[in-house]
Amino acid sequence: MKMKHCCSDIIVPAAARYSNKPTMPSVLSSISSLLLLVASCRQSVEAFSASSNRRQVVSHQICNSALFASRDDGNNSDEDDNSRPIQNNNSQINRREALRSAVTGAALATSSTLITQPSTANALSLPNPFAPAYTQSNNGRYIPGKRCTAYLVDTTIPPSLIPYRASREAAILKNLGMGYGTSKAPFIEDDITLNNMMNKAVFGSISAVNNAVGGEGADLARNGENYQSFIFLGANFDDTFTAAAAGEEGGDAQLAVGLLEDICKPKERIGNTAIGLSFCPQGCQELLDQYVNGGSESALLEGLKGKGVDEQLTMAHLPILRFAQKKRFPLLALAPESQDLDTVRKGGLQSLDPEKRETYVADAQGFIALTQDPRFKLYTEKSLFKDFRPSSAAVASDEAAAKAEQGNYFAEKILVHEACATCISKWAASRPDALVVTIAPIPDVRFLGGINGRVPRISQFLNKDSLVDDEAVTTILLNPNAKETLSESKWLRLEIGTSPRNWAYQTKVADYLWFSSMPKVNMIPRMMNEQ
Repeated sequence: MKMKHCCSDIIVPAAARYSNKPTMPSVLSSISSLLLLVASCRQSVEAFSASSNRRQVVSHQICNSALFASRDDGNNSDEDDNSRPIQNNNSQINRREALRSAVTGAALATSSTLITQPSTANALSLPNPFAPAYTQSNNGRYIPGKRCTAYLVDTTIPPSLIPYRASREAAILKNLGMGYGTSKAPFIEDDITLNNMMNKAVFGSISAVNNAVGGEGADLARNGENYQSFIFLGANFDDTFTAAAAGEEGGDAQLAVGLLEDICKPKERIGNTAIGLSFCPQGCQELLDQYVNGGSESALLEGLKGKGVDEQLTMAHLPILRFAQKKRFPLLALAPESQDLDTVRKGGLQSLDPEKRETYVADAQGFIALTQDPRFKLYTEKSLFKDFRPSSAAVASDEAAAKAEQGNYFAEKILVHEACATCISKWAASRPDALVVTIAPIPDVRFLGGINGRVPRISQFLNKDSLVDDEAVTTILLNPNAKETLSESKWLRLEIGTSPRNWAYQTKVADYLWFSSMPKVNMIPRMMNEQ
């Protein structure tokens, strides 16, 4: 009864007394207080038991001495009987004091715990410097998670994205600059484990020696006079979210220059590297040569404007033009002439002058055969025709007229792609280990069926011993958004050919996706572990 009376005297803060909804910290503090109370009571009882045992021993000794004394003198028995009630009274007092001290200590501990850890929002909240970071408030401020800006589009079914840390971006670009290309096989993370450690140690050493001395298994297909590599940077220069978030005007061009600086760092790239411009007609080649050799920027801008080049598009490419002039890299004008495109747009390829057609199309037989390839048909249906728009509402309402106009649009686009790929391949064919970096709109390089998809075929037509294949061509999309990848949601679309009948021809959107700043989390689908 006394313990119950003592527990009722515990002082509880007002915030804890009037709290209707206890929180997890308050429950934990109450449990800890109860445990502390039990421990204190246990210590007090143990201390009391020890003192009682000592008193029993002393009293037993006293009784023994009194017994022996009574044998000698019977008067001492009265003194022992008088001392026994006094000992019982002292034991009761000591027990009461022990319990009171235990309960008082537990009450002080409970009250201090409740004061330092308020259970409600109304209580005084003081910052705890020892609290872990995940329990500290940021005052409602949104802090986005850190995400990578470079992603490999892995050739799985369906394709997946492998993010690369910022520390690895420069190494990837330098390997591209050295002509290693990009593997089109699925990425396999083959770490060393206890199961394959000896296998890698033995056979890995043999493979390394063969590669070093040029024996069997050495990668000899990535250099020599019959090998060239090609990189396509797809950019729309429209300053999408990731480009604008970088804080610089013309984010796509700035990102392209940043990639070019790392790509062109290897020493072997000096003298055999060119930058292709798909927006410039081939008749502007002389203007570009004069600019690279020290010509003025104003003369270049005026000359391109006189050739009918879009002035706004020229200004968007200006950082890339300045980079080429600084490094003395040749600039290649790739596009057909504007008047030739107008002719094809109105009357199809058959209306184009045969001499002009031979200039733009070197591999005529391969050019025709490509249109019958099942993979190219998938690309045409799922990507190329998605950008077609009828010239007027009257044409859109007339099914026959719309179909005829769509056919001419198809002829125009494949002529542009073939002409650009032919110009690139011709320049690289005569230069061993050459590298051509081409700047082109995203629709002309996405899903690997535009300019970039034609380069291996044309290179092998120009040089029968050419070692250029699909892996020698790398496609990087700069700051793409969902719409530019033909997605109808916020996610980026990574492939075409998702139906069962098209699985054999499924094609990924590009080899890499590169951003100026961290993309939104709802843009990145099927992301794998960071590398």
